[in-house]
Amino acid sequence: MENRRTVADGARVVVRASVYAVYALLGGAALVALATVVSFLGPLLALDLYTPPVAAWWTVFTAVAVQGVPFLLLGTVVSAAIGAFVPDRVLRRLLPRSPALAVPLAGLAGAVLPGCECASVPVAGSLMRRGVAPAAALAFLLSAPAINPVVLVATSLAFPGRPEMVLARLLASLGTAVVMGWLWARFGREEWLRPPGRGAAPAERTAGPRAFLDGLRHDFLHAGGFLVLGAAAAATFGVAVPRTVLDVFTGSPWLAVPLLAALAVVLCVCSEADAFVAASLSAFPATARLAFMVVGPMVDLKLVALQAGTFGRSFAVRFASATWLVAVAAGVLVGWWLL
Repeated sequence: MENRRTVADGARVVVRASVYAVYALLGGAALVALATVVSFLGPLLALDLYTPPVAAWWTVFTAVAVQGVPFLLLGTVVSAAIGAFVPDRVLRRLLPRSPALAVPLAGLAGAVLPGCECASVPVAGSLMRRGVAPAAALAFLLSAPAINPVVLVATSLAFPGRPEMVLARLLASLGTAVVMGWLWARFGREEWLRPPGRGAAPAERTAGPRAFLDGLRHDFLHAGGFLVLGAAAAATFGVAVPRTVLDVFTGSPWLAVPLLAALAVVLCVCSEADAFVAASLSAFPATARLAFMVVGPMVDLKLVALQAGTFGRSFAVRFASATWLVAVAAGVLVGWWLL
């Protein structure tokens, strides 16, 4: 019996090595072909590639992708660790069965995870795979990048001497996460949400280091592609819309709030840095800048792309639209009260 297992293991190793060798050969051939094309066409395209708009596009695209990858990796590591090492019964015991109680508790739990929106999507997907109610997982998805300690400290540094801005961001963001969780619990439909999974039945799930590595590889490669798409969309908007168009709206609070809320969607600034961007928009009212900081970590292009890849496009469109409206309303109400 042991000899058969040894032979089978050896055969698996040989097959894997052969597959990797084929991939390496194909990859090498692709690189050689690309290098050949670039060597011939590079001089012809140099004038077009080095124009200011193209350079600006590459700058924005690189900034969004580079700042998102470390947090995406953090999220996939946490997601894979939850799937491989945390038993289902532990998660079910931590959260109440009632969504009315589980949602605010999950929203508050987001305050202890220092990560951005790229990290929250795979973690929320892992929580759903492990039996956590979708409403609670979605409340965590929204609150984690918006109210964690790193974000609140960054906000206090971006707005020195204005603790009311930090409090306003905390209350508006947490309120949005909880309201969206309750709305999903009340009105959400199962057919809108594609359950995240890897195609294995619950009884076939494995645990341990091998399951951790498999989950990490799957989640990171899957979500990374959608991060790139979101970064490209943000860069395209930044180049296509002139700065003078934005300056027209600074004088009207009624136009400034929806403008900055929409701008937060397309700029895709990481939640740890968006407070400094908001502080630089000094021509806009404080409530509009608050709306920018509330919407950004919950609804932006890369986050919508990640949600579409993880939970399905039907879910992402509905959830992102509703979240944007609730976040804007929360920002306006809290800003009118505190600012």
